[in-house]
Amino acid sequence: METSTPHGGPSRDSPTQAPMPASHIKYHSPYFTPEMVERMSERQRGKLNVTQEEKQRQQACGFIEAIGSKTGYPRKTIATAQNLYHRFHLFFSRKDFSYHDVSLAALYVSTKMHDTLKKPREILMVSYAVRFPELAAKSKSVAGEVDMDPATVEHDRQRLLAVERLMLETICFNFTSRMPFPYVIKISRGLKVSKKVSKLAWRLAIDSFRTLVNLMFPPHVVAIACVYLAARLSWFEQDPNSIPTEAGCRNAQEVVSLLSANGSWERKYKSHVEDLDEIAHTIIDLLIQGAKNPQVNTSPSTPSSPHPSRNPHIASAPHPLPVVPYKPDQLTRLKIVMRETEHPPRVRDYTSWEEFEADVEASVLGRNEGTVRFLFAPPRSGGYGSNNEFGRHDAYGESMRMQH
Repeated sequence: METSTPHGGPSRDSPTQAPMPASHIKYHSPYFTPEMVERMSERQRGKLNVTQEEKQRQQACGFIEAIGSKTGYPRKTIATAQNLYHRFHLFFSRKDFSYHDVSLAALYVSTKMHDTLKKPREILMVSYAVRFPELAAKSKSVAGEVDMDPATVEHDRQRLLAVERLMLETICFNFTSRMPFPYVIKISRGLKVSKKVSKLAWRLAIDSFRTLVNLMFPPHVVAIACVYLAARLSWFEQDPNSIPTEAGCRNAQEVVSLLSANGSWERKYKSHVEDLDEIAHTIIDLLIQGAKNPQVNTSPSTPSSPHPSRNPHIASAPHPLPVVPYKPDQLTRLKIVMRETEHPPRVRDYTSWEEFEADVEASVLGRNEGTVRFLFAPPRSGGYGSNNEFGRHDAYGESMRMQH
């Protein structure tokens, strides 16, 4: 498949870049190590610091959530779109793209992946209603559409399609997407956790897509980490006598004791206790951020939004973090307690081939040079051998077999 720089998108060419080979093979990487994610994020961060980058990330996730909820998309479509947004900015600079454009393109690609397809114009009209609620309230349209200048709509549609092409390249046109939600249910049943813990784990799995953990770990690992954290939150600083128990279920303390130590459950669920710690801390950081200031990631807005036909990119509706039923200091104390008993980070099994591939991808994607063959899965040899954890854990979309 020959690649080209889409109209409306910035070119990746520069005088300092080495010419790309006439032919190149790009393999789809389903997951990256934390070190790779940090290195790739730093490269695309530009002049933004880590706090500013996180703020923009939460703005985009909130924007996607708002549009998805208003449109009626299922959770899998919204979650995949958020993950696509995160993946996009491992390869493309944040300064070159508006988070609105990338978010809308991520939603559009996600609708294709989950057969919930809507036309770009439909997604755009909902986005205008989200970004300009005052104008949407004054709309005389039955559907509540904002009265937009047709030229503006067409311009935005072209930008969406331009970013869509780049986003498809980041996933190598691989439309396979697996979610942690089914695994939350299976693992909860396997571990015999209560319905309360299971429901909280489901909510935490939803929130996990506001972070980068789903780019670093397979869905079943994220799911069991959410069950572990849900049990921690349900039991921490609670009177054991006040916590109702369900017949035939483990209480939250027992679940925490089981999953916080090495054991046979690691082999059964193809997970590592060290990974659970890492995922749990990442989600707790998100919860602390939301508990301290639910509006911390809102977009700037003016007292009265300008007319969208003149400039639809000035104002944005706020997209707060999820409501957290815990106080910041309580979550901080839990984090401290977990730090006291956490396991050292696990050395991820990856090779220099992966590092080389990640570096090459950043220079190949979006360039209008040569021919690129996109393959859905990494090679089984030369870097992704039988001993490689990505091959064992989900690189080829194989279902995890759980024995109950």
